Amino acid sequence: MDSVTQIALGAAVGYAVLWRRVGYRAALWGGVCGTLPDLDVFISMGGPVADFTYHRSFSHSLLILPLLVPLISWLILRIHPATRPCRAGWHWLVLLVLVTHPLLDSFTIYGTQLFWPLSETPIGLGSIFIIDPLYTLPLLAGLIGALSLQRRPRLAPRFNQAGLLLSSLYLGWSVAIQAHVTSLAEQTLADGHPPFERLLVTPAPFNTLLWRVVAMNEQGYQEGYHSLLDGSSRIHFDQYPSNTRLLDNLQQHWPATRLQWFTLGFYKVEEQNGSVVISDLRMGAEPDYVFQFKVATVSNPHPRPIPDERVLTPRNWSRVPDMIRRIWTEPEA
Repeated sequence: MDSVTQIALGAAVGYAVLWRRVGYRAALWGGVCGTLPDLDVFISMGGPVADFTYHRSFSHSLLILPLLVPLISWLILRIHPATRPCRAGWHWLVLLVLVTHPLLDSFTIYGTQLFWPLSETPIGLGSIFIIDPLYTLPLLAGLIGALSLQRRPRLAPRFNQAGLLLSSLYLGWSVAIQAHVTSLAEQTLADGHPPFERLLVTPAPFNTLLWRVVAMNEQGYQEGYHSLLDGSSRIHFDQYPSNTRLLDNLQQHWPATRLQWFTLGFYKVEEQNGSVVISDLRMGAEPDYVFQFKVATVSNPHPRPIPDERVLTPRNWSRVPDMIRRIWTEPEA
């Protein structure tokens, strides 16, 4: 999730754990610890593809993060020596905030390597977009309400608890709706569409009312949208090509094979200005994708591997209003 959301979640969890004993400092340090795992973006992993695929690995591992708890707690106690009687509470605060960060990230489509280094397979449910105000606002409102009522110790925690409860219920809603849309997609694809090899169902930006569906098949992939306000349960799909044969000579080229693995097979291959480009279909929408990488140059008879390079394209924000209108405007059959 985005940094604001992670800070809000960390602050809310910190407040819930230790507010009664250390006051506002519980929320402050919860917010700080809530953003720590994402600082790995400032570490160079050796190249664009490495930076992309190693993010949310060691820094988000449920096996690594607990090892940092004693060090961070020691630092907090050095800054706030008067809170030494709360040593155990600080340990719990830091642990719970660090752990809830990757657990929340695992609900997004990008995925999180929760059990690195034992398993590098990203876990990503894809039931919530990386920025969703309906998840974040209850956390912020509950926290602000609690902090503003410091002098009413019986009432203040209830605001924070309500924010945590509402945001958690929203996560549960997203998982349930994702399962519903997945069922509709499978029913639609079973009737007159090419057999699909894998299926991706994830919400459109900033909401869980409109869902994007991607079905990979031998010809490439199909993309469709379903709104919970649609009158029909059938999803309209458009077919798009993917020239995977451009990768035939790149089986030993790490950036190419790494991207195929990391995207869980949801990628397209195309030629752009003489370069072989792999796009992650999970982040973006046709034809605009956030993560695109050059991995080879077109040559005769086979593409020639090159050092990987990120393809930076301007975001087409003009499509956002159309996508928002799609929530309540169903296209004609």
